Amino acid sequence: MNNAGIPGRAGFATIELDRLEEVLRVNYLGAVWSLRAFLPGLEAAGRSDVVNIVSVAGTVAFAPSGPYSASKHAELAFSRSTAAELRGRGIHVHTVNPGFVETEGFPQASALRSALLRRLVVDPEHVARHVLKVLERDKRETFVPRWYRAAAIAQALAPGLVARLSSRGTYRGGS
Repeated sequence: MNNAGIPGRAGFATIELDRLEEVLRVNYLGAVWSLRAFLPGLEAAGRSDVVNIVSVAGTVAFAPSGPYSASKHAELAFSRSTAAELRGRGIHVHTVNPGFVETEGFPQASALRSALLRRLVVDPEHVARHVLKVLERDKRETFVPRWYRAAAIAQALAPGLVARLSSRGTYRGGS
């Protein structure tokens, strides 16, 4: 289970460069280094599972959290490519893209300015139950809650519209 993540609560123009590098190291390279470290054991096990907890932010670029979105987008691409590369070796890579999850490191309810958006926040137990279902059903890539996939589809189909909406500042940092 790769679930490391730190927020990058600033845009590219304002984030401290040291913080930008830290966000990329933890959020993206942490998953890479972990998988490389455990790869021999995973291969030796015959069939094994890796779960990468990425983020909806890896599929949708929000203006106020560009560095975080970029790090999660890199992790998403890594997860997708390793799913294809390692499947033949008996290693099943699963990608879970949560939306807003209330944790100590990511206090989402206070970061969201809109009362409507605050209702979209789920707890870590919700994500944990989802991960168990992903493993049971051998799903490659999912969103939790499931309807967050609509945001990814909107980003793919209408990136200009998503950029305009995200620049309105209803959110103050990475999810």
